[in-house]
Amino acid sequence: MFPAHLLHQAAELITQADSLVIAAGAGMGVDSGLPDFRGSEGFWQAYPALGQQAIPFYEIANPAAFRRRPQQAWGFYGHRLALYRQIRPHAGFDILRQWGAAKRHGQSVYTSNVDGHFQQAGIQDTQVYECHGSIHYLQCLLPCRDSIWQADQFSPQVDEVNCQLLNAMPTCPHCGGMARPNILMFDDADWNAHRQQQQAIRQNNWFGQIRQPLVIELGAGTAIPSVRNFSQRVIAHFGGRLLRINLRESQVPYAQDVGLAMGALEALTAIQALLET
Repeated sequence: MFPAHLLHQAAELITQADSLVIAAGAGMGVDSGLPDFRGSEGFWQAYPALGQQAIPFYEIANPAAFRRRPQQAWGFYGHRLALYRQIRPHAGFDILRQWGAAKRHGQSVYTSNVDGHFQQAGIQDTQVYECHGSIHYLQCLLPCRDSIWQADQFSPQVDEVNCQLLNAMPTCPHCGGMARPNILMFDDADWNAHRQQQQAIRQNNWFGQIRQPLVIELGAGTAIPSVRNFSQRVIAHFGGRLLRINLRESQVPYAQDVGLAMGALEALTAIQALLET
């Protein structure tokens, strides 16, 4: 059984905070049923056609794949787009939304996830900073100009057995060339970061209004440390405390912080139950 005193300490940190910074990595989406790409085996289990060809994640999640094998690249990303549209965010997202809404200075989200689930859960888009972009937006593959648009008009039809897009690929409304997701990929010199930069400006403006926030970090590991580095920068610049929720890597830097070796949904549900008592 998980140590009750740590859950009580976590609940106390949330009660005392007047602002929340939500820092979410890939582990946040696992409880919603999203695939875990941890290591090649997990990735190939989710996409066996790529496993049969020994194509690792970094090779298909690469703008070069759209030039070399566009049907397969869009088969992979088209499947992910359809999946993220279909799967509903787990209840932990709504718990975070409620906590933030009750705080004097609200909350701001920083996430490496591209699924758009914080917005689907009712958190305002203006409160979310997606450091790797979003699969729900497109850009020109070239790119021909600094333009980003929503992917709403694209409904991918995918042969999941062979990881191939069956219908027409989305195109750039300006040059007519191929479009790609507005996601930061591996070896990606052509990523259009304009939307992400606007999100960063909004978040920095919000940081100018707060002092010593509580950082709630969820499912963010050390393999790709974007989210962990962000958490550390926030604590270093603004003070405050850290609540780290991570099933495998829950260690925290200071005694006043709390680390919970739990999944995101399990931990958030348990803390919410204490706050309601």
